[in-house]
Formats: sequence, structure tokens, C-alpha cells
Amino acid sequence: MSKYMFSIHHFCSTWRIIALKTQTRTPTSLWWLWSCNCHTGPEVVLQLNEQKGVPNNQVTKRHKKKRSSCQPVLESFDRQYSQELGDLWANARAVLLDPLSWQYGVMINSFSTVTDITQILHSQGFSTLLPDVSMLHCKGPSTVAPHYISKCPPNDSHLQPDSTFHALDQDLQSEPSLSLPRPSLQCYIHTLPLRFPSQAHRPGQLKQYYLLNAASLLPVLALQVRDGEKVLDLCSAPGGKALAMMQCATPALLCCNEPDPHRRDWLAKTLESFLPYSLNSRVIVAAQDGRSFGQSAAGTYDKVLVDAPCSNDRSWLYSCSSQQGEQRLKERARLPALQAQLLKSALAAVRPGGVVVYSTCTLSSSENYAVVETVLNDCPEAEPEDLWEGIAVPLSKYFVFSPAHPDHGQTLHKPSLQPQNGTVSSYHHRLGILVVPQPGKTWGPMFLSRIRRRK
Repeated sequence: MSKYMFSIHHFCSTWRIIALKTQTRTPTSLWWLWSCNCHTGPEVVLQLNEQKGVPNNQVTKRHKKKRSSCQPVLESFDRQYSQELGDLWANARAVLLDPLSWQYGVMINSFSTVTDITQILHSQGFSTLLPDVSMLHCKGPSTVAPHYISKCPPNDSHLQPDSTFHALDQDLQSEPSLSLPRPSLQCYIHTLPLRFPSQAHRPGQLKQYYLLNAASLLPVLALQVRDGEKVLDLCSAPGGKALAMMQCATPALLCCNEPDPHRRDWLAKTLESFLPYSLNSRVIVAAQDGRSFGQSAAGTYDKVLVDAPCSNDRSWLYSCSSQQGEQRLKERARLPALQAQLLKSALAAVRPGGVVVYSTCTLSSSENYAVVETVLNDCPEAEPEDLWEGIAVPLSKYFVFSPAHPDHGQTLHKPSLQPQNGTVSSYHHRLGILVVPQPGKTWGPMFLSRIRRRK
């Protein structure tokens, strides 16, 4: 047995111990997939089957039929990304075409009762992604804002922020305080593409961890949420970044906005599965069109995250058919306009001196650097902040960041934003940073940009 297969066998046997202790198994078997969604490509399914007489420590492995990539999407990616990413594209392409190589992070839920999970993760070779999160200024001040318990569960999760702030402030002042665990962002990663099983939603019980692409934590770290702040997650579903924010600090308000009803239901269930009832008065779900949010809640928030709808490279590459892939590529041309509208709305919703982080999960510069440039040109109050030294350099051990190229984005029309007494690369670092999947570091794609609204 190879060292790789031994690690898998040992991992599966150990997970049976976790399932027994946390009582999260189904009556017949425990399943988990190595790929995050059924449409993302080939999968290996590992099953612990106790009902059919299989010994408890034996793992059976079943290969599902390999799904092919969508040729029109792949050809489009080849044309665009070979030019934009240069030498990085060949390896990124290989990773995207091999979902079995994708790594997964395990974000611990500090609000749950975590028993033996971290010890088992360590024993399986997982390591902490953020050993010194204070280096990235994720945590807020040392003084913890008081916690409050709500009087009753909300009857309507689709709250409009402009109609709830006054009532919410009154509730925060009148409700008794409750001591909750200090939020602490912990994410574990492995050098191999091992993945813990997803825990089923169980009403009244909090899940112990959340599985994610570890690069999706970078926009949250860049946002630097602090205790007592009002925070808006403008495009919140499915809710992973909102959960990460609540692990970083205790905001006075976190408004999770999602206009699509199906995705909003998914978001609400995610929040219910990971956050305690005592945070119901602090975390609300809204259903507004993100493009108009800045008008209805102008200058309200300290921090805003815009995790924008984008041409998701991982899922689009496995479109169900060539026809669907071609339709998506047609829609791709319309995305930058939508993304720019959302970013402008976020800048209107944030207070002077506040911060907006814009992020996508695509490699496309037209949806990344070019969108940021467009908004900076149109919004004189917006000022980009360099994330290279604060995020890319400290985390370069774990992620591969694309060096900035002069052809990223368009030509700026605002003279004050042109690079002066510095290199073009340093200027583009101010526009944002890009995580590119590479062998052994298969995280991403993930683009992030931080913009401050001038006072």
C-alpha cells in the first residue's frame, strides 16, 4: 500500500471515531465526497458501511464516472488566461482539470462544543492556516463588546435594513447581556486533498466545522472586522464568509443580504447551523437588490464585503453541456457591469473612513482589476489599499499569488491614480491580489481588493 493510500485509509478509520463521538452518522452509512459539488468533476466516494456486514475498519472505494470538461469554456479560458497569467496558466489549468487534487480547509466553529476535532485534525497531518491571525489584524480590540440574547426568534428572515435599525438599536440597549465564547478564526488545511465529511443540518444543534476553499477566507481577513462594528455582506449566500466574520470578531450588526429566494433559504439554514440563538439580534438576513442597497442604507456600515457574482472558473469548466457553456460565456461579458454596480453600491453604503472589500472566484482580469479600475475612476471618494504586504507576503507559504502584469485591466483616466515614483506592479498590487491554483497549493481562484472611502 502506498504512503498516499495509507494516509487515506488511516484518515477514514479515524473519522469513524469522530462520527461515533459526534453522532452525525446516517442510519446506514457515512458518505463524503472529495469534490465540493457534484458538477465539478470526477469524484471518489468513500463509504463506511456497517449495515452490510463490512468490518468497521474497512474502507470501500468506488470510482464514479469521470465527467469531462466543457470544451467551449476550456478553449475560452485557454485563450484568455494564457495571455493574462503567462506561465502560471499551464499549471492552473492542470489543477482545474483535476478536481481530485483540490484541497479543502476545515474552519472550526468556535460557537459549538468541539470535542477532539482539532486533536484528530493534527493527528491526520492537518495544520493551522493562520497560526498568528493577529499579524493580519483579523481580530478587533481586546475589549469584547457585550453580547445580547434576543427576546424571540425572528418571524421573517428577509429583513430590510433601513426598516430595522432603530428597533434593533433599542433591542441591543434593553436586552440582558450573555457571555459567549470569544470568537477565534481557526482553519486547518492538509497538503493532500483530504476532506472531512460534511455534517448534516440538525435543527437545534450547531455544526462543529465548515468545509471551504481556504482562499475564500482572504477577503474576510482583508476586511478586518472588529468588535462593535456594523458590517454588510452584500452578496452573502451561501454564508461561509459571514460565518468567518463571526469567528473573527463580534460586530454590533452583520447584515447578510441575498436577493435570490433559493440562495437566501440556503443562507438562512447555514446561519442557523453555525451561529447560536443568542446572536439572532446581531445577525439579520436581507433580501434587497444589492445594486440599490447603497441608496437605502447610505453611510450606514463600517465595513462592506462584496463577494460578487462572477464566472466561477471551477464550476463553469464543468458545465453540463457545450450549449450551457456557450450560454455562460455570452453572459460573462455582462458581468463586469453588474459587478461595478454592486461595488459602487457598497461604497455608498459604507461610512466615510469605512472599508469595502471586493472579491470574486474567477481568474478573469475583466471581472477583477478592470472592475476596480472602473469604480475608482467613477468614484473620487474611493481609495485603493495595497494588500500585497498585508496579505500576500505573510501567506505566500500557503497560496500562490499572481504577480501583477501591466496588461491587467484598462488604462486609467484619473491622473492621481497613475503609478508615480514606483513600478507598475506596485500600482496593480493596490488594485488587488489574485490567488492562482497551482499543484500542491490548489487554493483559489480568488481575487480580492480593499477600498477605503475617504473621509
